[in-house]
Amino acid sequence: MTLDERFNFGLMLIREAGDLALGYFNNRNKLTIQNKGPQDLASEADLNAELLIREKLAKAFPQDAFLGEETPPTAYSDGQGIWVVDPIDGTQPFICGLTSWCVSIAFVHGGALQFGMVYAPARGELFTGGKGFPATLNGTPITGHAGRSVRDGLTGTGYSPKSSVDQFLGVFERFLRAGGMFYRDGSGALGLCYVAAGRLIGFFEPVIKSWDCLGGVAVIHAAGLKTNDFLSNDGLHKGNPIIAGNESVYAELKAIIGDSY
Repeated sequence: MTLDERFNFGLMLIREAGDLALGYFNNRNKLTIQNKGPQDLASEADLNAELLIREKLAKAFPQDAFLGEETPPTAYSDGQGIWVVDPIDGTQPFICGLTSWCVSIAFVHGGALQFGMVYAPARGELFTGGKGFPATLNGTPITGHAGRSVRDGLTGTGYSPKSSVDQFLGVFERFLRAGGMFYRDGSGALGLCYVAAGRLIGFFEPVIKSWDCLGGVAVIHAAGLKTNDFLSNDGLHKGNPIIAGNESVYAELKAIIGDSY
């Protein structure tokens, strides 16, 4: 199977999973909510959307591995292709009735991110991009913000208990003192896509998991923008910080963050 075939299958699948999740969203008062930890919720919507994606990928591409947020990973070896999936990134906004959630699918092969797609069905927006695939929103090409400093636009950020409060606050104070203004919507994948689309000028978060960001990272790269090397030091399984923007904004955010991450 070729990369194009995987990409096209992913497009079909993310729409199907998004429609399933949207059905749950529209009837969320009936959901059974599970508390996985502090500020970490899930429901049958997360699980069933992931099972749909996982089962259809296994049937179409049995040679590929799978890594998702809600189910155990399959066996994975170096050089093997692996699908990285978050069935609902932004579960807390989802449960609270906010539209800032999405389905995120990425494909990694040979230790490199090949493509990604992020679908926000409640907002009717599908972002895509990758190696040989242009950065698009609903099929229309997108480009990043023209600003050269965090002072020139809104910067997306995220925080979770995966990092310490002190670790985040030190960076956040320096960011504000540098003239930055922040935006948080509850989904790292969507935040990164908003950078690719020029809605946000940059994005940073101290610790994020691969399924929460790789779909958006692929769109960022396809738009000609920059991130840190998220897959380094086994970021695929362990997570990493994420910093994103054009060359100038990335450099400024990297200087602000310093060695804090």
